[in-house]
Amino acid sequence: MSPLTKSQLHRQAEQLVDFVNKSPSPFHVVDVCRKWLRSAQFTELKEKQSWEGAIQPNGRYFFTRNGSSLVAFSVGGKFRPGNGVSAVGAHTDSPCFKLKPVSRKSGSGFLQVGVQVYGGGLWHTWFDRDLSVAGRVMVKDANGGYTSRLVAIEEPIMRIPSLAIHLDRTLSDGIKFNKETHLTPILATVSKALNGNKSDESPKDSGAKKPAHHPILLERIAKELKISVSDIFDFELCLYDTHKAVIGGICNEFIYSARLDNLNSSYCAIEGLINSHAGDPANNDPHIRMVALFDNEEVGSTSAYGANSALIESALRRVHESFENCGKSCFEASIANSYLISSDVTHAVHPNYSEKHEENHRPELHKGPAIKINANQRYATTAVTSTILKDIASRHDIPIQEFVVRNDSPCGSTIGPMLSAQLGLRTVDIGNPLLSMHSIREVCGTDDVGMMVRLFEHFFKEFSVLDAKISVD
Repeated sequence: MSPLTKSQLHRQAEQLVDFVNKSPSPFHVVDVCRKWLRSAQFTELKEKQSWEGAIQPNGRYFFTRNGSSLVAFSVGGKFRPGNGVSAVGAHTDSPCFKLKPVSRKSGSGFLQVGVQVYGGGLWHTWFDRDLSVAGRVMVKDANGGYTSRLVAIEEPIMRIPSLAIHLDRTLSDGIKFNKETHLTPILATVSKALNGNKSDESPKDSGAKKPAHHPILLERIAKELKISVSDIFDFELCLYDTHKAVIGGICNEFIYSARLDNLNSSYCAIEGLINSHAGDPANNDPHIRMVALFDNEEVGSTSAYGANSALIESALRRVHESFENCGKSCFEASIANSYLISSDVTHAVHPNYSEKHEENHRPELHKGPAIKINANQRYATTAVTSTILKDIASRHDIPIQEFVVRNDSPCGSTIGPMLSAQLGLRTVDIGNPLLSMHSIREVCGTDDVGMMVRLFEHFFKEFSVLDAKISVD
């Protein structure tokens, strides 16, 4: 197959930009993917319902959990219980600030919003940004029940102002701040909020029980959802940068964006799965093709919606049990025949800090995905699993890089090792190179997006055939 054209690569980059701009929270990520999968003839399943008789060869399906994690899969026409799963895993969450259960704060004439730090962000990059809120709101309905509604306020309504250097000359030696006291965004001045007839913002009402959140914020959320404030029962909201993701650089070769860790991988995984069916209905595929997008990776993955849960095991067991001829050991046999690509962005070499990379393992932008290796099992890659991916890449002119951290540097981790250990699943860790990881604005190369999509597409199509040629017990 010929290499991707410039127009094909640019189109994939533009689609990633659009995906990120529509996905300011994990709940929005899943909602965008749900619509995307439905348009590609995937049928939505519900975990609360029986799947017996619902799953058939050549069928395409997906389900969500908590509205923040998603599993999509298609069943090959020749699938039989015990056959393998060709899977890609990624995550929907990114470092951010989340509103506290009681967020109402004030000080020095300002209304402020109390937030929790989520994950390990480069928090100084959040200073002086035009911020807003996004997430889900639990709304009372007319039947006395509750409905989950998504909200994203597009206007910048909050800001975390930095301290002027004139007030602290030591700032020129590095920004130091307290996460509890110095990262509290401002919402309004008390005087302007009162001028807007928000009388319950006044200190005079101190004798009455105050709402958990500023009424002016609740009214803005209610306006966005076209409901009354009294209909809002609870919410999970995160702060996000209202500055849109864009393609930039003098050669239009960079994507400047929030949340590329790890919406880059989430986009490529879903796009690759859908593309693997274009002109190929999978009639002869003996495998299941699967994408799993988990929540809570940035805080360790230990939740009902994270990779350190029974989400994948439960899904695979239910798929196998939906077939009449499923034996007692079908699940275990399937795991032995399966393979997971754990996809999370990796560190591109930084021109100003190149010494931070091991000299022979310096991933560059536009040179393809990087396989991640760590002798201490921070990544799950082995010689066997890397061979499989390199073989597929080489047959489709997709360049592959390799990443290893320096011995004197700490190494991050991914969902790969925990899923590999839990399930006994062959796993390779891979990711597109990224600059400014965990900043509010990250940078990746436009060409790498299309390369990763193509790699996943052909992995889904070809792994079952290639695996039959691999001999390792």
